[in-house]
Amino acid sequence: MNSAVLESSVWLNERAHHIEQVLERLLPASDAQPARLHQAMRYAVLGGGKRVRAALVYAAGYACAAHPSPETERALDLAAAAVELVHAYSLVHDDLPCMDDDTLRRGKPTLHVQFDEATALLAGDALQPLAFDWLAQMPIDAARIVQATQVLARAAGSLGMAGGQAIDLDSVGKTLSREALQTMHLLKTGALLSASVRLGGLAAAVTSAQGQALEDYASAMGLAFQVVDDVLDVTADSAQLGKTPGKDAAANKPTYVSLMGLEGAQLFARQLHEQARQAIVPLGASGHLLADLADFIVLRNH
Repeated sequence: MNSAVLESSVWLNERAHHIEQVLERLLPASDAQPARLHQAMRYAVLGGGKRVRAALVYAAGYACAAHPSPETERALDLAAAAVELVHAYSLVHDDLPCMDDDTLRRGKPTLHVQFDEATALLAGDALQPLAFDWLAQMPIDAARIVQATQVLARAAGSLGMAGGQAIDLDSVGKTLSREALQTMHLLKTGALLSASVRLGGLAAAVTSAQGQALEDYASAMGLAFQVVDDVLDVTADSAQLGKTPGKDAAANKPTYVSLMGLEGAQLFARQLHEQARQAIVPLGASGHLLADLADFIVLRNH
C-alpha cells in the first residue's frame, strides 16, 4: 500500500472508531419506542463506512485549533456525528426501489431489504432532523450554531445533495457536458463533503484566513471524491467497494469515466488532489491531517 495512504488510513481508522462510539452513544437505544424504527436507524448508521465526512470535520477543526479545548472537542463530535447522520439518511433513500434500487450497502443488505421499504423511508426521515438536534447542542456561541445549521441545511437541500440527486435521476441515458456533470456532482457529493470541512472550522472558531483555505480545499476534494468513486465503480469489485459495482454503467448514468475515459478521469483526480494540497499550504503544519485525507481520498482502492 502507498505509504501516504497507509499513514492517512491509520488516523482515519482511529477517527472512524471514535465517531462510531459517539454515534452509538447519541443514537436512540434500540429498545426505545418505537423500537423497530430506532433499530432501523441504528442499522443504517452504525457498523460500516469509511467515515470520511466525519474525519474531514475533525481534520478541519484541528487545522484551526491545534490544541482544542474539551468544549471544542465536544462540538467537533456533535458536528461530525450530524454529518454522518445526513450521509446515512441519503444512502438509505438513494438505495430505495424508487431511486437506485440497490440491495447492498457497506457490505450488508440495504435497509429496505433488511427491514422493509416503509421503515427505511421513515428511518431516513428521522435521521435528518436528529442531525440538526445534535448541531444545536454544540457548546459554542449561538451565532456559530446558526451558521453551522445553515451550512448543513443548504448542503443537504435542493441547492445541495437533494438537488444533485434530482439532476442525476433526470440525466439517466443523457450525454452531459463536463461542466454539467461537474455541477451535478458538486451538489450531489461535493456539497456534503464541503459542509463537513466548513463545520469543522466553525466548531473550532475558524478565522477568515483559515476559512478561505478550507473553502478552496473542500471544493477540490468534494469533486475528487466523486471522480475517484466513478473510477472505482469500473475498476473495483463488490468486496472492495462494499456495494454493487458497475451500477452507474448498468443504469446508463453519466460519469467521469463515461465522459473522459478511465485515464482521463484518473488524471483529473490527480489534478484535483494537487489543487487541494496547494489550497492548504497557508495553514502550515496544522493542515497535515487534511493533506493526509486528500491522499487517502484520491489514492484509495475502495
